[in-house]
Amino acid sequence: MSTHRLLVTGPSGAGSTTLGRALATLWAVPHADVDDYLWMPGIPPYTHKRPVEDRLALMEALFVPRSSWVLSGTLRGWGDPVIAQADGVVFLTIDPEVRMERLMRREVVRYGEEHIGAGGALEAAHQDFMDWARAYEDTEVPARQAKDERWLAGLTCPVLRLDSAAPLEKLVTGVTDWFGGGDAAGRTG
Repeated sequence: MSTHRLLVTGPSGAGSTTLGRALATLWAVPHADVDDYLWMPGIPPYTHKRPVEDRLALMEALFVPRSSWVLSGTLRGWGDPVIAQADGVVFLTIDPEVRMERLMRREVVRYGEEHIGAGGALEAAHQDFMDWARAYEDTEVPARQAKDERWLAGLTCPVLRLDSAAPLEKLVTGVTDWFGGGDAAGRTG
């Protein structure tokens, strides 16, 4: 039986969760989103981070020891013990304007336009998030894109880069072909 331990990552809005879920469904393996371990539950959501040691302990207790899994999100800067157990990393890229449009649609679906728009209960949190997401490619400060590139270059596992503007089916095929037709052990990277 082949195993699959894969991290799907990229900037917010690139589609890592969508691709991760699709791969996990295809392979019939567990899927998790890094945000479920990174953030404490709360309202508004995504405002209080768990301490790193708590995140890692939770992931080690609930998810990582499994023989196969797909994880979506970013581990850069804190998740080295998890990434050390991965068979590979898929890094998604996409045009920044398309990414921001996707994020806006996602925010509206998640919270409702009335909550994130002017005067909405989540207006400030939404604006802070969108500003943070927009700054991913910023070149005037050490932006997250440059940090991601340095992190990816230092990984010992294989990395596959995909443009997530492609249809989901094509992305899934790209990953499964890269994994040697779905056999992680036969992958040459």
